[in-house]
Amino acid sequence: MMTRAKSLTWKRAALMIGAAALVVAGGIGWKLAARDNPADRLLTAAVTRGTIEQNVTALGTLQPLQYVDVGTQVTGQLRKLHVDIGAQVEKGQLLAEIDPTLLEAKVNAARANIRALTAQVAERLAQVELAAAQHARQRELHAANATSMDALQQAAAAEKSANAQIIALRAQIDQSQSTLKADEANLRYAKIYAPISGTVVSLTAREGQTLVSSQQAPIILRIADLGTMTVSTQVSEADVPKVALGMAVYFNTLGQPDRRWEGSVRQILPTPEVVNNVVLYNVLFDVANKDGALRPQMSAQSYFVIARAEDAVTVPMAALQPAPRRPRGEKATSPMDAVAAPADAFVEKAAPRKGGRRDAAAGGAPRARAQIVRVVKANGTIEERRVTVGVSNRVQAQVLSGLEPGETVVIGTQDGAAPPAAAKKGTPRPAAKARL
Repeated sequence: MMTRAKSLTWKRAALMIGAAALVVAGGIGWKLAARDNPADRLLTAAVTRGTIEQNVTALGTLQPLQYVDVGTQVTGQLRKLHVDIGAQVEKGQLLAEIDPTLLEAKVNAARANIRALTAQVAERLAQVELAAAQHARQRELHAANATSMDALQQAAAAEKSANAQIIALRAQIDQSQSTLKADEANLRYAKIYAPISGTVVSLTAREGQTLVSSQQAPIILRIADLGTMTVSTQVSEADVPKVALGMAVYFNTLGQPDRRWEGSVRQILPTPEVVNNVVLYNVLFDVANKDGALRPQMSAQSYFVIARAEDAVTVPMAALQPAPRRPRGEKATSPMDAVAAPADAFVEKAAPRKGGRRDAAAGGAPRARAQIVRVVKANGTIEERRVTVGVSNRVQAQVLSGLEPGETVVIGTQDGAAPPAAAKKGTPRPAAKARL
């Protein structure tokens, strides 16, 4: 009896172990089946409203719009500097003085030379009077046959020579007066005045330094008007065709990344710079600097606005797929098929939907284009839908028609595999829970 009871106990234990193994195996198989289901690995995102912008980025450098390098036109020792770096100066203010000793000596010598020439003219005038009197006397004597023709001719020549010497001396006086004016101007240049109002941003000379202007005017200091700054940006040859005169542009600096300065493109220089085999074009725009926060040589991260849309329906770029073109001549069979027309049939300056406002830059708005998205419907099915896309960047795209805010779209899978094909009409496919 005991042997039979033990046998029954072992049979019951074996049955229980087998049942447990079947349960575990079934659970593992269900999990593996669920893991192999592509719908469970979908990544989704919600359709939202917001502002989207398409732009060209470039790095620039700040410089004053107006500045003057103040130099000297005369040679001499810099005797006095009346300003320092950072000083605010007004137009006509005295900036520096050069030792005028040699310049004053030249002016005095030129004036003395003019006085000497003037005295010589007075002397020659007396000789002219004498020569004229002698000539008149010789004419009278010749009329009375009391002198020879040779004596009369010599008297006439002496009078003409005296008059010619007067003319030469007066020409020398004119020349000396011109030299005096130049020397007086150089003497005035010994005092250097501010040509414009602004800020002294650099000093390249010091008191006591000898300045030689024989070859080129040496620079003493630079005055800049910091009220308006110019940003010189370097745009690559691939992006410069997208930039146009008058296009809106904004930038921020390294020290104030949260502050934005705005302007518009003033000039695109035609001659590029080649840096490490990269062709870069300089694009200039100006910005007001009323509070003086911008300084020369600051770096500016600039953004040229190609197109901008506010209060727009947006989706991630990962949700979009190219839409196939309809064969030529084929008519749309439904309103949604009309959305999938060729891309060149749409222009973004069409009216925005549901009160959305869209601003186009001077360079022209991009063309709208047809795309395909996979929409997760409320009942869990995946629907393939054609939409019209307007402004787009690397992250988001504006949807002009085909989607509403709050809908959910497929943007990929967890393991990077291709998303499952959308269910055909009338054959719903269950979808995984939406994941943001």
